[in-house]
Amino acid sequence: MCGIAGFCSFSENYLARPEEWTKVLNAMRLSVNHRGGDQYGHFLEQNVGFAHARLSIRDLAGAIQPMKKQIGDDLYVIVYNGEIYNTDEISAPLREKGYTFETTGDTEVILNAYIEYGPGCAKLLNGIYAFAVWDGRRQQLFLCRDRVGVKPLFYTVKDGLLVFGSEIKALFRHPQIKPEIDDDTLREIFGVGPARTEGCGVFKGIHEVLPGRYILFTRDSFAQKQYWQLEAREHTDSYAETVEHVSFLVKDAITRQMVADIPVCTFLSGGLDSSVVTAIASDYMQERGQTLNTFSFDFSGNDQYFTSNAFQPTRDRPFVEKMISLFPVNHTFLECNERELVDLLPAAMRSKDLPGMTDIDASLMYFCALVKRQNKVVLTGECADEIFGGYPWFYREDLLNADGFPWSKDFAARTALLKDDLIGRLDLAAYIRARYEESCRDTPTLYGETAEETRRREIAYLNLRWFMTTLLDRMDRMSMASGLEARVPYADHRIIEYLYNVPWPMKYKDGVEKSLLREACRGILPDELLFRKKSPYPKTYHPEYEALLARKLLAVIRDPKAPVNQFIDREKAERFLAAPKDYGRPWFGQLMAGPQMIAYMLQVNEWMVEYNLA
Repeated sequence: MCGIAGFCSFSENYLARPEEWTKVLNAMRLSVNHRGGDQYGHFLEQNVGFAHARLSIRDLAGAIQPMKKQIGDDLYVIVYNGEIYNTDEISAPLREKGYTFETTGDTEVILNAYIEYGPGCAKLLNGIYAFAVWDGRRQQLFLCRDRVGVKPLFYTVKDGLLVFGSEIKALFRHPQIKPEIDDDTLREIFGVGPARTEGCGVFKGIHEVLPGRYILFTRDSFAQKQYWQLEAREHTDSYAETVEHVSFLVKDAITRQMVADIPVCTFLSGGLDSSVVTAIASDYMQERGQTLNTFSFDFSGNDQYFTSNAFQPTRDRPFVEKMISLFPVNHTFLECNERELVDLLPAAMRSKDLPGMTDIDASLMYFCALVKRQNKVVLTGECADEIFGGYPWFYREDLLNADGFPWSKDFAARTALLKDDLIGRLDLAAYIRARYEESCRDTPTLYGETAEETRRREIAYLNLRWFMTTLLDRMDRMSMASGLEARVPYADHRIIEYLYNVPWPMKYKDGVEKSLLREACRGILPDELLFRKKSPYPKTYHPEYEALLARKLLAVIRDPKAPVNQFIDREKAERFLAAPKDYGRPWFGQLMAGPQMIAYMLQVNEWMVEYNLA
């Protein structure tokens, strides 16, 4: 992976002051340099500038960016972040058309595909990507993002200037772009956070290229166009055919994503999703005479303090130990303690440029930094639950039929610390409701479906558009904070397209969550792993974590200079901090309960200080 950034203005001549604008590009690049510190480069033309920080994964010595191609009098330049898994399928017809390739990486494949097909190149790509192309022939900037939004791409347009970057912080290194907030910012932070409305960068005027879209920016126009969308179709495959096709898609996606010129590792929780990825990846490595590195995560003290609940019924370690007894992997158990977790909350916020999933972000950031010491590329089990229906809200009637986002039902907990006048002014309930209803209206459905079938499509679509993108955002930012490339085989668009139209009875056969995935993976894992009940990403249950957070927030609410106090009701906060926290009643997802609300407010305060938003 890499970090990209740049700007474009048709009323500016950047070559009139090249040193000044090169310094701006360098500052933008340095702000995302953690995404790839192996190589870097800049490109400056009359109306456009690009910056690139490279993490070398394929064609380690070549494929330097920004990459340029001169076709007659026309110059084409690309900066790219991501991985394309079907380069051979794209490059073969290009070679037949006379295109040559000086590198073996995927960057040149994308650039040649753009030169030949223009914006239509996006439809050819299987992978995770965000890239910018300067098209000298048409005098236009082309920005493109992958189908489901695995790789980030933020931008803003101001007075004829477009500025873009892999992370929001890069935009603020441009002298004309400053961090600002408004009431909609606060509605995002307190109403739907740590999720974000699709395409919203939360800061005033900051946007994100929508998944499956590209932007064309010319002297006379700005347009965002859709090149991919989910479609509702009748599913005609039998159950046996469905199982067979899912089995092919999952195995093919994992195998394709093993492509790299350096060793690939996996995250291994001992759950179904990561165990399937690990089993297939291990076999792939063994066939090539190599041993797969695997990593699992937990928290110090969980052997003593872990408490089983409906969301997290079992610890992971016994299942990890079973996996490493079955497959010839080189496994590392990683642990994080509660003090490290608290100390990393500000860094996790800075990596995301926004308050996030608090200790879940911070711990993932910590673990990824340790993994990066051994590997640069990791395959994860992310996204299987959203696609195959693994969360309780897919099958529990009370959650399935909840009138709102099922992972964020507890509005009272969400606003428990806020001032009443702020809650009233922002009308958070109405804002959340509007975002929910917009998504439901956009859900692709089939004419003639029953109300139950339509609702199941809505739940699937809400998960893909909101919950999954939140987790992908977390994974990208926390892994790339230390230059670790995280790949997500289950988010292959072919899997998403197919599964969206598979009827629920096939996905939930015999009342077993993700039964279709389990059946499709028979023979890959033993039954005790194949049918393990879902247990999400681990969290700490150590009481000292909550105590550390409480002391920190208490100090904040008693500090008259702390900017978050314009939003927090001190009396409410003190009562909240004095009461026992309910770990089994999350206010977001399955993991974010009382302690995470404290941590979230601490991150909001750090965010306001970091960006001078008081």
